[in-house]
Amino acid sequence: MGKLLMGPGPSNVNPRVLEAMSKPLVGHLDPDFLKIMDSTMELLRQIFKTKNRLTFPVSGTGSAGMESIIVNLIEPEDKVIVGLNGVFGTRVADLLGRIGAEVIGIKKKWGEPILPDEISDAFDSAGDKVKALVLVHAETSTGVLQPLEEAGRIARENDALFIVDTVTSLGGVDVRIDEWLIDASYSGTQKNLSVPPGLSPVTVNERALEVLRNRKTKVPSWYFDFTMIEKYWGSERVYHHTAPVSMICGLNEGLKIILEEGLENRFKRHRQNHEFLKNELSKLGIDYLVKPEYRLPNLNAVLVPEGIDEKEVRMKLLKEYSIEIGAGLGELAGKVWRIGLMGETCRKENVEKLIAALKKLL
Repeated sequence: MGKLLMGPGPSNVNPRVLEAMSKPLVGHLDPDFLKIMDSTMELLRQIFKTKNRLTFPVSGTGSAGMESIIVNLIEPEDKVIVGLNGVFGTRVADLLGRIGAEVIGIKKKWGEPILPDEISDAFDSAGDKVKALVLVHAETSTGVLQPLEEAGRIARENDALFIVDTVTSLGGVDVRIDEWLIDASYSGTQKNLSVPPGLSPVTVNERALEVLRNRKTKVPSWYFDFTMIEKYWGSERVYHHTAPVSMICGLNEGLKIILEEGLENRFKRHRQNHEFLKNELSKLGIDYLVKPEYRLPNLNAVLVPEGIDEKEVRMKLLKEYSIEIGAGLGELAGKVWRIGLMGETCRKENVEKLIAALKKLL
């Protein structure tokens, strides 16, 4: 029996995706596969809501997407403003420190968003030119949905790049790369896209590529160097690395499924099932970590009721009911459960199964 994956990822996968991944292997430069690559790029553009030429899946998980964007666009001693209100913003700051950049953190309590005034203040206090602003759109560790519209405008006014982590937002809530003035973004396949982990869709606009072309130093990673990778994904088809053929075939099918449903219908489904989950949890006395206006519908961080052994409940859910939910990370460890309603997993009947199990266990 398959498990019901209602944690922070991976989510359950549509059988069509698994079937696409099981087809006979072809070479990564085979003309038939090149057509799938082109199709995948175009489908990703539609879901990212962008016209960016360089929009493709990095060979690696969401963390590989993060690293690829950062090492291409940021150099040693660059000043970078980072929102620090959860695990994944903190991870960006760690990476920036490793490559010698100067991190200017906007520290907030976990479970709270970074507000426009705080971003403006960070730019004002930074002094010299800031290279980039980095925010996490959907903070997986806290369930915060970060507002982005004003942030992009503030970054552009300060001549800074705007880099956004959309790992847990793409395909589940609205992402508008071009409209929100996002210069570069990275995501992951295993969340709302409902494809197995292993690829990280990224998109980079011409403004960011111009920054890349004018670097003072060489990109420190050979594997993630976009100046070479873009020639493989572009019309030249210059060999760089062996692409994970089966994974890209699976992603291609998963993206088709999303667009068949329609983005607005998909977003509505995630919101409706989030509301249903919230109402059912409230009957059990379970509340949310995040204020309603900033809650991420596809990743629900809920407070563990007082007197409950959170790990024991999670383990019983998994062993007795084959339902996975996530534990808290970092400073929220032991304090919250993280309930995923992402992609294929986001169904009313799945919420009903979880609530029925929790009623018995609590």
